Amino acid sequence: MSKIDKIYSSKYSRSYTKDELVAMNKLSLEEKIKLTNDIIDEFYTVTNGLMYVSYSGGKDSTVMADIILKRYPDTPLVFCNTGLEYPEIVEFVKRRQNVVFLKPSKPFHKVLEEYGYPVISKEQSTFIEEVQNKRKNWEKRLTGNSFAISKKWRYLTDAPFKISPKCCFYLKKSPMQKYGRETKRQPLIGVMFNDSNLRLLYMKEQGFIRNNSRLQCTPLGFWSEQDILEYLATYNLDYASVYGDLTKENGIYKLSGVQHTGCMFCMFGVHLEKGENKFQRMKKTHPKQWEFCIHKLGLGEILDYIGVDYGKNEFW
Repeated sequence: MSKIDKIYSSKYSRSYTKDELVAMNKLSLEEKIKLTNDIIDEFYTVTNGLMYVSYSGGKDSTVMADIILKRYPDTPLVFCNTGLEYPEIVEFVKRRQNVVFLKPSKPFHKVLEEYGYPVISKEQSTFIEEVQNKRKNWEKRLTGNSFAISKKWRYLTDAPFKISPKCCFYLKKSPMQKYGRETKRQPLIGVMFNDSNLRLLYMKEQGFIRNNSRLQCTPLGFWSEQDILEYLATYNLDYASVYGDLTKENGIYKLSGVQHTGCMFCMFGVHLEKGENKFQRMKKTHPKQWEFCIHKLGLGEILDYIGVDYGKNEFW
């Protein structure tokens, strides 16, 4: 039986309703771990054991790696050192065993020059890029009711700078895909359906083991942010210091530091952050990186254009 035959016989590669995903999301942590292990076992069978953890060093992939390595300890953790990670993340990853280090296929500044800046969201950046470059059927991105640019952001199609989500491809996806081709291993990815509407759509349509451009598994797809934090606390799991202290107040787990890591200079979702946003915090905690991205890479101009305060008038 081929990999493709196996995937379509997998019970976790089917479509799901939103109600089903919500019901899974409401399971206890213990029940979620059990279900996640079942999905991982299924993926192990589908891939004949040739799998790897797409590892960012962040809290989500750290939890996923812990669950996987308890079951399959020889699974490699593949980390792409893009140069945009928080230094605490890189330090944390270097302390781990079984990590494979990759480099991006194109540096960030070249991606910005050639393709454009990542703003608002991956979906909206994709649509704006299509309009800016007059790609096929680009008019639908301005007039459609779905899969179109939000009315709030349509002015960005005339921005004096290019917009694109391609940094993620060149900095992470491309080197990961190359690794997969060379080793014949397939990725386990620590994303959750409540991360974005696009991820919800993928999991509704194709489940947790799927074959788009490549075979992949998202075993934490039905988890929540609170589940991740509860797992860290329950199993006293080590995590990168940039997240700060983990506490529990009124039944809710909280981190005192950065809430989400990823690429330091990514502008996706920054307009939605309440209170002090990532760039305002970065100016205080990582001033050298703030200076570089705001002035050398030109992110200050972009953030000004979309109306996001990045701390330019704040002094400490």
